Amino acid sequence: MQRVTISLDDELLAELDGFAAARGYANRSEAVRDLVRGGLQQLDTGNSGDRECVATLMYVYDHHARELAGRLTRHFHGHHHLALATMHVHLDHDSCLELAVLRGPAAEVRAFGEQVIAERGVIHGRLMSVPAQLSTEKHTHGTTEAHPHAHLRIRDH
Repeated sequence: MQRVTISLDDELLAELDGFAAARGYANRSEAVRDLVRGGLQQLDTGNSGDRECVATLMYVYDHHARELAGRLTRHFHGHHHLALATMHVHLDHDSCLELAVLRGPAAEVRAFGEQVIAERGVIHGRLMSVPAQLSTEKHTHGTTEAHPHAHLRIRDH
């Protein structure tokens, strides 16, 4: 591990210290590492395009928007291989929140999320992803017969 020196103004340093304390970080370095890692993952513009990831796509939309529900349904059906689960919440008479858990190649997940967020009638949206690695392992789950199946391991970088 390398040591780096950065300069922060007093206000930003106070925010960092508040962030670290509120989330229980042992020190500033741990907080900065997580913030940098998260920022770089979200800014990734394609360097990890075929790398597997797990993501949440959260968006709020106006359910009165013309044909939006149909367009969103078509997007999800066209990308069914990426969607693991969705949850729908009625926020008020006009707004709904949907949360989708996605898995697949990072570039494909990112492109899908951007398509959904860009739909006319979607008010707010955010895609959060973490890198993952698929592996096939053969082992037992309480039985005597081992069988192979896929596991998804979350990577820390």
